[in-house]
Amino acid sequence: MAIPRERKLVLVTRRTRLEELVARYHSVAQARFYIEHLGADFSDYLAEHDTYTAARTAVLAVLEAHGRYQTLDRAFLPNFVFAADDIVIALGQDGLVANIVKYLDGQPVIGLNPDPHRWDGVLLPFEPRDLRPILAEVLLEHRAHQTVSMAEATLSDGQRLLAVNDLFIGPKSHTSARYEIASGERSEVQSSSGIIVATGLGSTAWIKSIVTGSLAIATQFAAAGAAPRYASAPWDAPYLQYAVREPFPSRSSQASMVFGRIAAGSVLTLRSLMPENGVIFSDGIEADYVAFNSGVEAKIALAAKQGRIIV
Repeated sequence: MAIPRERKLVLVTRRTRLEELVARYHSVAQARFYIEHLGADFSDYLAEHDTYTAARTAVLAVLEAHGRYQTLDRAFLPNFVFAADDIVIALGQDGLVANIVKYLDGQPVIGLNPDPHRWDGVLLPFEPRDLRPILAEVLLEHRAHQTVSMAEATLSDGQRLLAVNDLFIGPKSHTSARYEIASGERSEVQSSSGIIVATGLGSTAWIKSIVTGSLAIATQFAAAGAAPRYASAPWDAPYLQYAVREPFPSRSSQASMVFGRIAAGSVLTLRSLMPENGVIFSDGIEADYVAFNSGVEAKIALAAKQGRIIV
């Protein structure tokens, strides 16, 4: 391990909504015209941008005092090579932390909330003003961290995909997915809107909405009484959970394997029956997908790699 002053700090940032608009419309004036023409409040875009810029300036001041640092836009994460002793700082929404962790191999991540009045910050427990003392502790390995479990999809064509929150397996568009699902001795052919496989961290996200809605609907068909409550899992849960979205039973499809756990050492196997438009993507990033079409088999399991989020 390098001595504290030699360890590199990597600040990962994201473009603000204003920067995204300027990239599309070439100027702030054109972006303003577009937003106000739709009747929206452009001042909110400006306020968000100014707050994020101020936060970034404050963080950079701390990094410059340290000496060895690098900034990185999240768009370049897939191609960036992190050193084993890097310390990564995320300045952005919760999704940025999740996006970062899957590209790391145990390096610690410090999540900073640039705008606490705007973002909940479940994965962003600190503000830019907290960075200096926290960084001093992390550099000396004196700061606690939370281990984060990840999911991994391994395809028969050699493709692999990691997820910090969840994996989506299903159709690329709003059509039905057809596949065979197998776990242990059980298997069946299904037609659905896709499957969500969630980690402990992701148990408070997409899968929660699916299960909560399903429980509420089921309660309407059952005897009067309180609806069962969904319980989230710890971030380092030694298992994954899966839920099937809108399963449709028919003469050629079943709907009994619609929710379950994938324990450590176990595998959920999926075989695509879709001639086209079958995909698997992770953590809500639809554009970064792997194809899952007829003949491809995907094995979903708990990943050996884990993340470290400073708390």
